[in-house]
Amino acid sequence: MIFRALKYEKYTEKLCQRLTEFQNNFRAKYDIDSYANWFYNQSTETLRLYSDDKEVYFRYIPIGTFSRNTNTWMWAWANEDSVEPRKFRTLKVKRFGEKKKYQNLTNAHFAGNEFTGWEFTAVAFDIIGGIGTYRVICEHLEIYFLLTKQITKQEVEKIENGLIECGVHGKLRKAFICQHLNTESKTGFEEAFETYPGMELDGEDDFQAWCSECEKVRIKTGGWNEESMAFAKIKLVCEKCYFDIKEMNLNERMH
Repeated sequence: MIFRALKYEKYTEKLCQRLTEFQNNFRAKYDIDSYANWFYNQSTETLRLYSDDKEVYFRYIPIGTFSRNTNTWMWAWANEDSVEPRKFRTLKVKRFGEKKKYQNLTNAHFAGNEFTGWEFTAVAFDIIGGIGTYRVICEHLEIYFLLTKQITKQEVEKIENGLIECGVHGKLRKAFICQHLNTESKTGFEEAFETYPGMELDGEDDFQAWCSECEKVRIKTGGWNEESMAFAKIKLVCEKCYFDIKEMNLNERMH
């Protein structure tokens, strides 16, 4: 146990040094320190840095939060208050921790100190990758981001146009399901392609799913056409609703 702790300490020390060097170049390249203000949008998972005469936008992955009130860290994948789908990418860090038996990378919530946030951000940066990192402070809460790419204001607006206002989960990406899928009954779950929470979609792709009965009709009628579409009566839901329905149906298959 002591050997593993020393190994972990040596591992994180190396990564923190590496991130510091990389971060210096990142801050210089994008002139990060010249921006007076920040704003992050959980729905679009974008960070805006701005001053009176300029601004820059980045896509981000939430890494986790550190509470100055309780001196505790929480990984983003465990944060139920977060609506950011890309938070599940931090599960890659958790899987790495399970393999190496590093408890700090597998426990959801635990005590830390003033260096904890940057330590885990350095780990996430090494495992997930990105172009830089950023921290914002909201009252007592430190929030750490892994920045994946710079984007334009027009690209941010395009992301916003692809969102739907869900009465339960707020603004999230759109998903399309047949009329028979819901969160109350198990009806089977067929997808246009294999999906997972937080995944990036190519081009004009959307999350699309339908029930087992719709699949039977689709095959019987030779694909998606007027007859099968009339039976399915496709409706719009948010991404979180989509994956809640998927999880419920997949759990049914496991029993």
